Amino acid sequence: MSFLRAARAALASQSCFRRIVAAVAVVIVLAGLSLSCGSSSQNPTGSNHNAYVTLPANGSVLLLHINGATGAITVGGETPRVPNTSPRGLALLPSKLPAKKFLYAVNSNPLADSISIFNVASDGTLTLTGASTAAGSSPNAAVIDPSGKYLLVTNSSVSDGSVSVFSIDASSGALSPVGLPVPANSNPTEILITPSGKFVYVTNPGLGMITAFAFSSGVLTQVTGSPFLSLPAGGGGASGLAVDASEQFLYVTNPSAPNPLQSNTGNISGFNIDPGTGALTPILGSPFTSTVGNGPIAITVDPRGQFVYAATAESSSSVWCFAIDPTNGHLKAVTGSPFSLTAGVLFALIDPSGNFFYIGGTGIAGYTYNPATGAPTVISGSPFSTGTAPGKMVFSE
Repeated sequence: MSFLRAARAALASQSCFRRIVAAVAVVIVLAGLSLSCGSSSQNPTGSNHNAYVTLPANGSVLLLHINGATGAITVGGETPRVPNTSPRGLALLPSKLPAKKFLYAVNSNPLADSISIFNVASDGTLTLTGASTAAGSSPNAAVIDPSGKYLLVTNSSVSDGSVSVFSIDASSGALSPVGLPVPANSNPTEILITPSGKFVYVTNPGLGMITAFAFSSGVLTQVTGSPFLSLPAGGGGASGLAVDASEQFLYVTNPSAPNPLQSNTGNISGFNIDPGTGALTPILGSPFTSTVGNGPIAITVDPRGQFVYAATAESSSSVWCFAIDPTNGHLKAVTGSPFSLTAGVLFALIDPSGNFFYIGGTGIAGYTYNPATGAPTVISGSPFSTGTAPGKMVFSE
């Protein structure tokens, strides 16, 4: 009998143990689901981080401090002013890369046509490193590929437009040209590289076109069929570019395009991106427009790929917001859009945390936005003054 009682006790103990293990497993799974769900939403607090803006009128770059909890901007140090540089385009090495960080400012003044290189200290302050690097004719916008190995710059000359590619020395930040500038049609202005680094798109406002390239090991190869018309009938002044994180869809602003049966001008073209070739085909229903408001130029897509925001130079009906249909890229205006808020056409950016939305105009307008509806709300203290109008803005991550 004692043996049977001992056996029953042992079995009961094993059963209890199994129940405990199962319960722990459920808790772990639920915790994992909670963490997974949480990562897809906006960061509720965020950490403080820095950003930079070029100040073309001053010939300098300004450090900005961003409060991770509120999105408020406070001004940091400004680099020494250099006459006749007019820095506009800006690119920063991704923070996931090695410790040495460098920031590149494109000097668009015809007397300069160069790229300034700054060392980024741990506190975000900038120090100019040596002599500037010669750029092409009328350099404008800049971007660094996801690997951090290459800097790409548009040379926006109307007669001889091109894109220059430079390799980046990881230890010094120095730039070395990769071959000759690559032809990119007339007046290439804005430039975008997809998250994978496979494709590069450039707008040609005077032509109303997008020039497309495949990109590999520093080499640009124009995509078959490029350049692509931003609008079926051409024109419209193709300007800003934005791509969703999955790089399925590309959106382009056409600030001067007329809209049939509407009195306002300007719309947004949507394209499907061929994942193999980078070729563009119009999304069904494109172009997309607002009921009122004119001339959208700056454009961005939120990190989760739910909303497209476009900004105009107006303060009335100035911020357009569309929900993205994830199945086909079609855009539908959200409730309340367009929003009559302080805007601008210099840039439209969402910070790395996905919490805050910034628009460049005479200063920088800052907003939070509702992750369910897309509706923007003004950050306290906005717009934030930069002393003089900014050029372009980038975030540290």
